[in-house]
Amino acid sequence: MPLALLALAVGAFGIGTTEFVMMGLLPEVAGDLHISIPSAGHLVSAYALGVVIGAPLLAAVTARMPRRTVLIALMALFVAGNAASAFAPDNSWLLVARFVSGLPHGAFFGVGAVVATSMVAPERKARSVSLMFLGLTVANVAGVPVATLMGQHLGWRATFLGVSAIGLAAIASLALLIPRDRVPAPSAGLRGELAALKSLPVWLALGTTVAGFGALFAAYSYVTPMLTGAAGYADASVTLLLALFGVGATIGNLLGGRLADHAMRKTLFGGLLSLAAVLALFPLLMSTAWSAALAVTLLGMAAFVTGSPLNLMVMEKASSAPSLASSANQAAFNLANAGGAWIGGLALAAGFGVTSPALAGAALAVLGLAVAGAAYAVDRRRVAAPRAGRERVVAGHVPQQAETVQY
Repeated sequence: MPLALLALAVGAFGIGTTEFVMMGLLPEVAGDLHISIPSAGHLVSAYALGVVIGAPLLAAVTARMPRRTVLIALMALFVAGNAASAFAPDNSWLLVARFVSGLPHGAFFGVGAVVATSMVAPERKARSVSLMFLGLTVANVAGVPVATLMGQHLGWRATFLGVSAIGLAAIASLALLIPRDRVPAPSAGLRGELAALKSLPVWLALGTTVAGFGALFAAYSYVTPMLTGAAGYADASVTLLLALFGVGATIGNLLGGRLADHAMRKTLFGGLLSLAAVLALFPLLMSTAWSAALAVTLLGMAAFVTGSPLNLMVMEKASSAPSLASSANQAAFNLANAGGAWIGGLALAAGFGVTSPALAGAALAVLGLAVAGAAYAVDRRRVAAPRAGRERVVAGHVPQQAETVQY
């Protein structure tokens, strides 16, 4: 694997840290800016909105630019957004800064996935994508806990200055390690990239992402009350258990990349099936402390096994616009974040119990399997149609030849 993948992983580490650290800093931000916790929660939504809008928009606008240049520019925008967050004088400015911080998120992963796959042999494409996303999963293990502690002891503004420093390190790594001649500008242009998104297989792949990762976030968004209310953990233990989720996600990400290079579709189906099973068993696993810790780890593994095959499948279905399609997949991931949390919250508000969001997530995982199955059926039909046409041509042509020979 080329060393250039390390530069992409550094950028992914910074993005993963800034995306999730706000959830742990809400009390500090709310106290310093004199706003309520729910109002501070809008800062999480502002970042997610930036991802959803910025992912397809920036990928489309930069379609003709060299991808190395695009990656560096996106990371510069990331640094600017986080630096602005650190110096925001009030909540309104911080909302804008968080929105700007989210804009380059999806496009960076989208363009980065194209760059990663362009530098390796075809049989290593999924592994190259998984190594880039390794930065995102490691951020949940190390980056977010360390950044949260920094914010609690040095102030939340210091956290965003630290994230900005990671972004600067990523820019230096991209400039040094991404080769100029291996990532030329695509020729499709903006119109060609947008036209590629009209394909039904692309939308089915994106739908699988929304349903599959919606299953994850339906449960993960409420994992803290599950751990404290059902498994009996103290609040102070939750940070360590969330780190276990990051460990599981890291293992699942690497495993999914390796397996997808051998059998992409089987890896996707296996991951979604495993996710549905883990979530369905959550009420039972949350009954004891040790099994709850196992459940959190398995949740991360099962969910992130599907990450590389989903991203690779979207890129293959939109082969003329891989950057835009992969960026759209990141927007779908954030829609899954918001939608899954909303559906899990509905189950909790309905009084079905503290572990009910996991069961709602299991239902979403089954829905993801159904959408993935529909995508597989469409692919089979599209492959079979030209083959049947060729067989009809041959069947009509051969007898005519035979008649000519006889006469």
